Amino acid sequence: MKNKNNLTMEKLKALCNNRGFIFAGSEIYGGLANTWDYGPLGVELKNNIKREWWKFFVQEDKNSVGMDGGILMNPNVWVASGHVAGFSDPLMDCKDCKTRHRADHLIENSKQGKGINAEALGEKGMESFVTDNGVTCPNCGKHNWTGIRQFSLMFKTQRGVTDDSTSTVYLRPETAQSQFVNFLNLQRASRLKVPFGVGQIGKAFRNEITPGNFTFRTIEFEQLEYQLFTKESSSLNDYEVFKNKAMQFYIERLGIDKKELRFKDHAVLCHYAKAAVDAEYNFPFGFGEIGGTHHRGQHDLGSHAQHSGKSMEYTCPITNEKFIPTVVESSHGADRLVLAVLSDAYHEENLGTEETPDIRIVLKIKPSIAPYKVAVLPLQKKGLSEKSDEVFSLLSKHFMATYDDAASIGKRYRRQDEIGTPFCITIDYETLEDNAVTIRYRDTMEQERIKIDDLVNKLYKAITG
Repeated sequence: MKNKNNLTMEKLKALCNNRGFIFAGSEIYGGLANTWDYGPLGVELKNNIKREWWKFFVQEDKNSVGMDGGILMNPNVWVASGHVAGFSDPLMDCKDCKTRHRADHLIENSKQGKGINAEALGEKGMESFVTDNGVTCPNCGKHNWTGIRQFSLMFKTQRGVTDDSTSTVYLRPETAQSQFVNFLNLQRASRLKVPFGVGQIGKAFRNEITPGNFTFRTIEFEQLEYQLFTKESSSLNDYEVFKNKAMQFYIERLGIDKKELRFKDHAVLCHYAKAAVDAEYNFPFGFGEIGGTHHRGQHDLGSHAQHSGKSMEYTCPITNEKFIPTVVESSHGADRLVLAVLSDAYHEENLGTEETPDIRIVLKIKPSIAPYKVAVLPLQKKGLSEKSDEVFSLLSKHFMATYDDAASIGKRYRRQDEIGTPFCITIDYETLEDNAVTIRYRDTMEQERIKIDDLVNKLYKAITG
C-alpha cells in the first residue's frame, strides 16, 4: 500500500466529484451502491483511454479487426461458457451487523492474511482460515460468521410478457463470448488468416458484493477485450507477447509510472488454461487488477461447437489443415484504467515554504489522453472576449478545449492544473497588437510567447510528442 503525494481514495473521490470527473449514481435519490456516472471530464478521459486502446490493439495491427456485440445473448451462450453453472463468489455473512463479504477479500485484507493468496486455499481452506485465525468483520469488528455460500454473479432478466424460466435472459458478465460465437462470421467477412485478433469495447454486468474503493469494483463496468485466434503451437509465445504488450500500453500510451505496476500470476488455473496473469496497479489501497492476459486454449470455441452443434473449425488456406484455434485473451477494465490514470497523475506540490505552504494540486495526465488539451483564458473580459472567442474557435476544431474567464488568472491556472489540462493559452492586451499569446505549461509552469498562426502546430507536437 502506498501514500504517494498524500493521496487517499476519499481525497480522489472528492476531487472527482467536485471537478466533474465522476459522480455517485442516482445521487438525488440516495444513490445505488457502487454505481457511478461519468461527468464532463470523466467521460472525456474515459473515451480518450478507450480510443488509445483501440488504436494500439486494433488500428495499428494489420491482422486485427473490431466488433460490437449485443449485451443480451441467447441464454445457451452462457450455458456453454460455464457461467450459468459456475460463475459465483464465495460469500460469508456477518451474523452481528448483517453485512456480506467475499471470503477471499476478507482473508487478503486482514492482518492475518497478509501475503496469502486466498484463492489457492479453496472454499474449505478459506472458511477454515477465517475461523481458525479469528478474522473479524471489517464493518463491525466482530468474529461471528456464517459458512461460505456460493452466490451467482449473473444478472437475470425476462424477455417477453411471461415470467418463467423459458423467458430468462442474462445481462452479459463479459464481452468476450460475442467474439467467440462470431468467430466464423468475423473470419469470413474480414478474410483474415489465423492468427488474427478481434477487439471489442462494451459494458458488462456482475452481481458482485463490492467492497468500495470507489470505481474499482462495480456492478456495471466497461471492458476492453482483445481475443487472438492463433495456432496451439505458437500460443504460449503469443501469450508472452500480449502479456508484455499490455504493460507497454499502460506505460507508453497511458503514461502510468512503471514502478507502480506489476504482474501477478494466477495461483489457480481453470482446467482448460495453460497460463493466466493479472496486471496490477498500486492504488492508494494497495495493488489491484487493471487487466489480464489469459491462455484460454480451445475451450471457448470447442464448447460453443459442442453446445450449438455448429463446427468452429478453421481451414488453413495453405495446407488445408482443419483445426479449432487456440485463444489468447488480453482483457482490460476501462473504469479501473481511469482510476489508475487519475491515481498516478495526482500530485501535490508545495510552491511556498515549510512555514507558509502553498499547495498546488495537479493531475499530470499524459497530454494525449487529458480530458481538455488546452484552456483559453482571457486576461480580462473587457476588450479581450472577441479575440479570445476567435482563439477558442480555432483550437476547438483540433482539440478538446475549454474556456474560462472567471476569477484571477492565477486561480484559473490552478483550476486547470487540478483537472489535468496540459496547456493554458492566455490572451492579453498585447495580443491585440502582435497577434501572439502566452502558452503556459502545466507540469513546469513555464510560459512562452507564440504567434496564434503557429499555435495549432505547436500544440499538436506537444500533445503527440
